[in-house]
Amino acid sequence: MARELIRLDNKHISVDQMKMSIDQVLQCYICNIFGPPSPLTENYLREAGFWHVATIGRGWKLDLKLISALIERWRPETHTFHLPCGECTITLEDVHLQMGLPMDRYAVTGSVSSTDLGAICYELLGAISDNINGGRIEMGWLRDTFPEPDNDLTELERIRYARAYILEMIGGYLMLDLSRNLVHLRWLLKLIDFRAAGKLTWGSAVLATLYKEIYRAT
Repeated sequence: MARELIRLDNKHISVDQMKMSIDQVLQCYICNIFGPPSPLTENYLREAGFWHVATIGRGWKLDLKLISALIERWRPETHTFHLPCGECTITLEDVHLQMGLPMDRYAVTGSVSSTDLGAICYELLGAISDNINGGRIEMGWLRDTFPEPDNDLTELERIRYARAYILEMIGGYLMLDLSRNLVHLRWLLKLIDFRAAGKLTWGSAVLATLYKEIYRAT
């Protein structure tokens, strides 16, 4: 967008109008997935509800000044951005329309405090990382362990590739955290059965994570 304009009710506001100084800019980071999803995993991604977002998640670019300007305008009391032209917020409908993630199904819940995540990793991915840090594994390990799949894979191996790809999406740009290169294995527990995963309201989880990170930033 020219000069990074924000549109709201047919009005526009530029980043310059928000008067951001360089020392106020947040240090943001995004780990985009390398390459499109393989057609071999398409059916599984569709069943789990992640196919649409898998096709649009590549090549995203972050404007750090624009993000920082929005954070400056966020008010936790009202859960809205207070802009000169009015108030706005990010809704479940926005998440659903832009990412295609389910928003009106079962909540993504569950505790992993007593779960052997190493065993879960081996059982569901067929491999186990040597470095599990607080229940999280490195994104780089996922990419190295699950490169582009080939036609010789068994159905079980394709399922594992699909799980790994979804984990990359979650840790890469859907629900990333300040670690920048780690994804928690608790999400893997939701991918045991793709049909069951497709009944979860992933859109709500993504939006909740976004709100939480906005609160942290403010």
